[in-house]
Amino acid sequence: MGDSAVSSSSALEKLRQLILQHEKTPEVALPGERELTERFCVGRRALRRALDVLEEEGRIWRKQGKGTFVGPAAPVQPLILQGLPQQSNLLEVMEARLQLEPGLARLAALRATREQIALLQRLKERMHDISLSDGDQHELWDSAFHRAIAEAAGNRLMLSLFDAIDAVRRDPGWQHLRIRARTPARLDNYDNHHHQLVTHIARREPAAAAAAMREHLLALQQALMEAIHQQEDLT
Repeated sequence: MGDSAVSSSSALEKLRQLILQHEKTPEVALPGERELTERFCVGRRALRRALDVLEEEGRIWRKQGKGTFVGPAAPVQPLILQGLPQQSNLLEVMEARLQLEPGLARLAALRATREQIALLQRLKERMHDISLSDGDQHELWDSAFHRAIAEAAGNRLMLSLFDAIDAVRRDPGWQHLRIRARTPARLDNYDNHHHQLVTHIARREPAAAAAAMREHLLALQQALMEAIHQQEDLT
């Protein structure tokens, strides 16, 4: 067995011991290669071979520019909010809304206070009086209406998720699609949906509130899909 193999085996053994010490802090990167070669008195080639073995075993994972970490695999990294529009699209946003917001409407029907229900009523009325051409107002008040439902649900974590999704939805780069998806007939339909939502929440009808929210979001999703197809036809 050559010196290189001995060095690699030595490095592997010492790395295994180091991993045991780091298992309680997997978010902390292991020391860098230069520090490890000095600590273990091995060459960089031997160290990298040992790291390759550990990575193949699933004991460590490596991320370019970040370092080497203990664990079976790289954990799922949360998407950075500022970059979400570039990593996602409006249809993914609608899928996320369909998973989250019916549940928020259901909880709001169970938990909304009288003041929160009164706020929903006022927001609904404000949306009804906005002209079709004023897209900025439509988005402003529609977002406020849906957020009021999320807040009435009484779950801070779900509210935070709503805020993250809504921030992506309102990305300026997709504004032209949102405008194209907005027609007088659709706005009338959305007004009816909003009325149903407030009514079911006020009457403490959680299943009906969730169903009304789902119907509303499916209509929005269909409108966006048509707007996307229209844009594709023009390009």
